[in-house]
Amino acid sequence: MSLKTFYRVSSLIKHGNRLLSGPLSDAELVSFDMFDTLLVRRTHDPDLVKVPVARLISNLAKQQGIDIEWKQVQEKRDELEQALREQTGQTFEDKEAHYPTLMSQTLTAILGEDEGKARLQEVTDFEMQMENTMLVPGKEIVEWLEQLARRGTRMWVISDMYLPADHLEVLLSHAGLSGYFEKVISSADSFLAKASGKGYAGILKDQDINGEKWLHIGDNPISDGFRADEAGLHALVLQDYEEHRRKAIAARYYYYGLGRGFWKGRAAQQLMAPIEAENVPRSAMYREGYNFFGPLLCSFVQKVAERSIQQGITKVFFLSREGWMFKQLWEKITPVLYPGAKLPEIEYLYVSRLALASATCAHQGLTPENARIVFLPPGNKSFEDVARIFGLDKNRFESHLERHKLTTTTTLSPLHTGFDPEHLWRFREMLKDDLFQQEIKSQSRESNDALQKYLEDVGFFDHKEVALVDIGWLGTIQRFFNDAIAHRDRPTCHGLLFGATRGITFPANRHSYLEGVMYDREKFNLASSAILYARDLFEEACRAPYPTLNGYRLNLDGSYKLEFRQMTDHIGKSEQEQDRYYADLQQGVLDAADRFGPAVALITNHCEDLTPWTNYLLMSKLAFPKRKEIRTIRYMHHLDDFQGSNTPNLLRRPKLLHNPWEVRGWRFWLGTLFAGRLFKKHLRVTINSWPPQERL
Repeated sequence: MSLKTFYRVSSLIKHGNRLLSGPLSDAELVSFDMFDTLLVRRTHDPDLVKVPVARLISNLAKQQGIDIEWKQVQEKRDELEQALREQTGQTFEDKEAHYPTLMSQTLTAILGEDEGKARLQEVTDFEMQMENTMLVPGKEIVEWLEQLARRGTRMWVISDMYLPADHLEVLLSHAGLSGYFEKVISSADSFLAKASGKGYAGILKDQDINGEKWLHIGDNPISDGFRADEAGLHALVLQDYEEHRRKAIAARYYYYGLGRGFWKGRAAQQLMAPIEAENVPRSAMYREGYNFFGPLLCSFVQKVAERSIQQGITKVFFLSREGWMFKQLWEKITPVLYPGAKLPEIEYLYVSRLALASATCAHQGLTPENARIVFLPPGNKSFEDVARIFGLDKNRFESHLERHKLTTTTTLSPLHTGFDPEHLWRFREMLKDDLFQQEIKSQSRESNDALQKYLEDVGFFDHKEVALVDIGWLGTIQRFFNDAIAHRDRPTCHGLLFGATRGITFPANRHSYLEGVMYDREKFNLASSAILYARDLFEEACRAPYPTLNGYRLNLDGSYKLEFRQMTDHIGKSEQEQDRYYADLQQGVLDAADRFGPAVALITNHCEDLTPWTNYLLMSKLAFPKRKEIRTIRYMHHLDDFQGSNTPNLLRRPKLLHNPWEVRGWRFWLGTLFAGRLFKKHLRVTINSWPPQERL
């Protein structure tokens, strides 16, 4: 017979077509090995798929009060598999195992007989899911299958595997290949494997097939090559150099990661990389979403999940428009990263700074700290901006302002022309005026009542420990939220932000605290401080494609309603344009999440292991960007709902630390040219501002 080895898929297919058009034109059967022939593995080691399965079993055991770590589960599984193979070897030449038997024995040994039987299907489904995520149909092989199918060629799949044929059919179906094959044969069903040649002999004996008219294709030189040739078949062996190179790279990153945390993240992102037919041309925006924003945002959500489990949080609320993205990422990655674990409930909460600002004054009035927040954006100037932000009718305050020798247009910000410190002193005195505060509370009460009804409707007060997850920065939303519910019994609110700049003091207490997960100014980290280069960029990358929330209102029947900003004005149209511009980037983030969970689950179960890699991504992309990257992903429009329309006096405005992401025009070219010098300034400011000082 014939036995040939090929080092490119295209060469194998070319020779196969020559055979099927010539000496084997009357071929009765063309069979394929399954793994590394029909289906390409993302990982270098197929046994890595067993790791998240062991975590699932460990978590199921802990639910039953059985304390066993995943490594012990894996050891037990390996031990039972070896025993099964030895037992099979007493009767058959091939020491094959049978997955359903193996997993049943494993679960029974760990969970007990009744619980093991009850959990068998759940564990099997999860392992099939993990296998599916690590298997990709070979692009050129699939194209050849289509050609053979059009010719009416009879095709089978023959695999040496402990998964029985019905399990293999599940994998083939997920890959979209099941329709091509008449039969799937696994050594797990008969204990006759290709490796000894018994598998071929058994088929020839049981099936009406002429070995001389049978062509077999596989990747193993022994099982798919020599044994097939010995059985009288025509055999083609695939040893794809490019595929071996890709797996060698993945293996190197994985083994580097065993000693250095940085490489764990690099190995995970390597497993996320699209291969075969997945690797199609994509827009630059999509690639940035997939390769940069995706790993960063998924890592943040993973850390939120881990903190939630550790701190006994029973419900996670994703806040503001950025929470829309975080919630979707949670739903994609946590079932894979924490299988069988008791995860908290999740809810998307419609909030915004503007919507909460009015509600926060209903019981405590307008505090000096909250009033100062108004004048942090340089576009805010007077009491008109105070009224706009806190949802107040400025006309109803004329008597109060007059009593304190102020008007609605009196300049209260030192950044604007006409500012007098005496005006600011009078404003602060007015905040101590009971009549003024009564008017504030009166106008804010309806908004607060509507907010309470909304929170009751979503079950906020039914929990003792909740997480409030947001993009972050100043923590204004968490601050206003805490103030708005401070008058009643409430759960402890764990504020978990993507980044916390600590520009204002957060009033932490036993009911509420704030933590920056990826960056926190109170935790000195130069690498993650690169987030400060492009805060608005992350907001736009995560922002939900719907209008911002303006406020909470009561209906006539006492129910509440959410009021959203209209999108018909200039700002609304700009937002819609921005949504369209970032649509590809956000799709890239969501697609990355589909692969982030399985990839990380194979590499590590400690979210902090990815921190060195995510810090590298932040530093390389934000501190030292390429001009093309900035032009591609920098937002077109950015809405700041707190920012007023007043123009500050540039001579009084503090000189900002510029970086390439902030400037446009000719300064943009200078910024990218002197990125190193700008980063040096960034380091000096970051180091000199440590430890952080309270600003309010």
